[in-house]
Amino acid sequence: MKKYFAITVFSILFACSIAFFLEPNDLAPGGITGISILLNAVTGVGTGTWVFALNIPILIVGWWKFGGKFMISTVYSIGVVSVVTNLLEGMPTLTKDPLAAALAGAFLTAVSIGSIMKLHATTGGIDIIVKLMRRKYPHLRTGRLYLMIDSLIVLLAILVFGKIESGIYAGITVLVTSHIMDMVLYGRDEASLFFVVTDQSKEVAERLMEDLEVGVTYLKGEGAFKEREKDIILCATKKIQAPKLEAIVREVDKNAFLIVTSANEIYGEGYKSYDAEIV
Repeated sequence: MKKYFAITVFSILFACSIAFFLEPNDLAPGGITGISILLNAVTGVGTGTWVFALNIPILIVGWWKFGGKFMISTVYSIGVVSVVTNLLEGMPTLTKDPLAAALAGAFLTAVSIGSIMKLHATTGGIDIIVKLMRRKYPHLRTGRLYLMIDSLIVLLAILVFGKIESGIYAGITVLVTSHIMDMVLYGRDEASLFFVVTDQSKEVAERLMEDLEVGVTYLKGEGAFKEREKDIILCATKKIQAPKLEAIVREVDKNAFLIVTSANEIYGEGYKSYDAEIV
């Protein structure tokens, strides 16, 4: 009951983003929602009706691939979004500023869809297609997959509405939605990865563990010039701690060879759980 209550709330929030911000300002931000808004502009049939109709073939594929338990919650979410969107259609928009509408619509869309995905459901449509693509290409992030698919729909929006502005602001919506959705699903887990080559590896490692309380791993290496074995320190830390780590290395050994690179995702103690990959 708690799960379905949460799905209901976020589905209504999604419908509000369509009815109060996106559709009244001619913004088709990709996905089934964007296609439905375009079809509504062309045919006059309610956007919520198109959302439900376009999802039917995708739901059949999803039922086959993911099973009934997953799809029941998805069908429920689609039903809520479709009904509430049609009920709210014709209501006055909360803003006629297209930039404000793009940003507000993107925020509400990303938070609602991302939260529904974390509940192991989707709002149908592109969500299911993305979930299928993630199975085949797990290295691609959800938000980036949306970005590729939605970019094509944004181009269609320019043709349907006949305004370049509609495409520009819809593109802003897509970009913001992609970024916020990744934050909702995965969190800000970017970190810095350090390789420290030093003759004082034990002293450096002790300082890092004591002062920063970070984990340290020794890698065995051998210098090619002197052919002498040495310990190479491998350490990952949050970006906010990176300057402190560099300072500690300099204090202990000014001649240390330090390599700093970015780590987009880190799994394990102190970072993201393996169960965090929702889709």
